[in-house]
Amino acid sequence: MSDSPHVHCRIEGCAGRITLTRPQALNALTHAMVQVIDAALIAWADDPAVTRIVIDAAGARAFCAGGDVAAVWRAGMAGDAQAGRSFWRDEYRMNARLADYPKPVISFMQGFVMGGGVGLGCHVRARIIGLSTRMAMPECNIGLIPDVGGTLLLSRAPGHLGAFLALTATRMGPGDALYAGFADHVIAGAEWPALIAALCDGAAPGILAEAALPASDSPLAAQADQIDMALSGQDAEAARLALLATGAGWADEAAAAIARNSPLSMAASLALLRGFPAGAGIRTALRDEYRFTWRAADPGATDLGEGVRAQLIDKDRRPVWRHAPGAVPAEEVAALLAPLGEAELTLP
Repeated sequence: MSDSPHVHCRIEGCAGRITLTRPQALNALTHAMVQVIDAALIAWADDPAVTRIVIDAAGARAFCAGGDVAAVWRAGMAGDAQAGRSFWRDEYRMNARLADYPKPVISFMQGFVMGGGVGLGCHVRARIIGLSTRMAMPECNIGLIPDVGGTLLLSRAPGHLGAFLALTATRMGPGDALYAGFADHVIAGAEWPALIAALCDGAAPGILAEAALPASDSPLAAQADQIDMALSGQDAEAARLALLATGAGWADEAAAAIARNSPLSMAASLALLRGFPAGAGIRTALRDEYRFTWRAADPGATDLGEGVRAQLIDKDRRPVWRHAPGAVPAEEVAALLAPLGEAELTLP
């Protein structure tokens, strides 16, 4: 099995093993990594020697902190929008393949799990997290939208929690990740090597539930009524003001996060979540997300270029967004989410 320099794919026992090996960059996904992972999944789908897939990552700090959007930004600034579009196309195809895979896929996710890491690890059959896990969808902070199928997960979260997570990029600890539906079991990290070895030896995935720790408290569950009330308004600015009105410390922090994020991205995120069809699945989510990201690959079309510049390139943390809070034209959002015609995403 071929590898990229940052992902190791191989067969161990009866398991197809995928390990991210880019810890110095928090295992952020490059286009090459996505292509290698997808090729392995395709090869193993019909291989009778492989009965399950196990995904994990090197390093204690992160399973995967996202996709390499800085590379997308550099290509876009050089006039190559197609580089970003090809990256997202292939990444979304990998996400869809994982969600529909004919064999059990088990992910072990430690530390930071954000953006592309959620897409890699959270659409699979069994999603294992540890006490160190911190999950988030922080795309609005860089002028993007929750993608990689994130709108599906967010749309299924209780009440208005999905919209809250999209607008605030709140980091979920283990209890919150279970409550929001982003994970299945919390297992102490010290147990992971033995569990992975047992899975490779043919143990039934039921051993994971047996090793799970009791569910820990979820601050988000305790705040659910206030979150639902605050996020029931028309737009992100209404949510910010409603959160401030609660007078709670956590709500002040959430309101400050909304104030930092791209108004255009938050408006598009709300439109996607509120318009998500009941009963729709991963393919609908990815198709609709790709309409925005395809256009965002052009640095001047959305806030992505400015957001990446401010957060990842210059790191001045002072993005100049296209719109003021509460002043995003509905027609601009609709245009960014409109069908792409011949460029529409096709999935395996």
